[in-house]
Amino acid sequence: MSSQVRLRLLPRARCMFDELVQVKVAGLRARQVVTMRARATDDNGLVFSSSATYKADESGEIDLERDPSLSGSYVGVEPMGLLWSMRADTLHRRFIKTNSLNHHVVTFSVHEKEGESRILAEATNERLLIGDGVSRLQIKEGNIRGVLFTPPGRGPFPALLDLYTFGGGLSEKRASLLANRGFVVLTIALFGHDDMARNIKEVNLDYFEAAIEFLKKQDKVGSKGVGLLSLSKSGDISLSIASYLPGVEATVWINGCCANTFLPLYYKKSQILPPLMLDISKMVPTESGAFMGKNVLHNPLAEENKTTLVPIEQAKGCFLFVASEDDLNWDSKAYMDQMVERLQHHGKDNFESESYPGAGHYLEPPYGPYCPSSFHWVAGKPFLWGGESRSHATAEVHLWKKIQEFFRTHLSCDVTQTNAKL
Repeated sequence: MSSQVRLRLLPRARCMFDELVQVKVAGLRARQVVTMRARATDDNGLVFSSSATYKADESGEIDLERDPSLSGSYVGVEPMGLLWSMRADTLHRRFIKTNSLNHHVVTFSVHEKEGESRILAEATNERLLIGDGVSRLQIKEGNIRGVLFTPPGRGPFPALLDLYTFGGGLSEKRASLLANRGFVVLTIALFGHDDMARNIKEVNLDYFEAAIEFLKKQDKVGSKGVGLLSLSKSGDISLSIASYLPGVEATVWINGCCANTFLPLYYKKSQILPPLMLDISKMVPTESGAFMGKNVLHNPLAEENKTTLVPIEQAKGCFLFVASEDDLNWDSKAYMDQMVERLQHHGKDNFESESYPGAGHYLEPPYGPYCPSSFHWVAGKPFLWGGESRSHATAEVHLWKKIQEFFRTHLSCDVTQTNAKL
């Protein structure tokens, strides 16, 4: 490495996963062209990397907030481009960072453009999933399997139930980051016991009712009701929870369906919704080896399928509907439009909707590697998720702020109620 070249990460090299970091280089020759790289390893040991070509200014400096990438994993001025453009060398692999205790460690480096691409400077960015003072408690109570995250301080804090699983198991990333932002968050396995995901034949609202009651009893919770945060299949589950169970004040639905999908829905041992099924023959193979499944679900508005529609007009709380317009896993935008029309037809105005052109299925906390395709744990095949990397990354930044604003607006906190618990 060159002793003259300096790579700085501002305001600090250690930050939260969802925070911006400014990447600056100094000590280069005037107008020197270099390659900048980022490299990280996920929870499965898979290496993800990105690279971009930059030209220094007259002072021999590069600032990613000011200067454009000329070529590489992305082009143009993209301050966090080296992070969201990281890819694995192997096709159809998603970046796995599901345990909040495993930090996202990114190595940034500056290389000579020509020859053997000698490293000129290097710096490590430690991106945390769980903040200082946030408590993490694994929950095994009755049938509930999950992790509870609680912010530091007395509160009161609004309460969220995070219905995000990955590959049938828990993902803590979203929940832990929201706890750092001032929410008590319980993230749960969708189907209860660890072995149930493999043998599941039905979905029971009783399980989610128990999880909500458990969450509301936590000492620092001040909200009268809870918020629900969902994605994909858990989207229709969240709609059903909000429509049939009390105590839900706000629901965020991201890229899901407007009908109950795949499995019958039960409550108190009685079926309340049949499943909307799919037609596997409508999966479209692509040259990459991944399949597109956008149109495999039957039409929920067809007369024979209308009994699968979730009666969201019954919900007492508010909704935030979020759809990626380039989602290749679900026809999310169409389902969102159908729900908006349904609520308007019933004279309801308890909703907001947000759609993102160029975004794909997996809208997650910002600055993680964009995933165009990966293995679908239910279908047992690689699936296309859709989206264009730059547009998808922009959508994640906007949505992350929108989610927090929505929950803070609609989850009212009662200080006296919290003090009584304490």
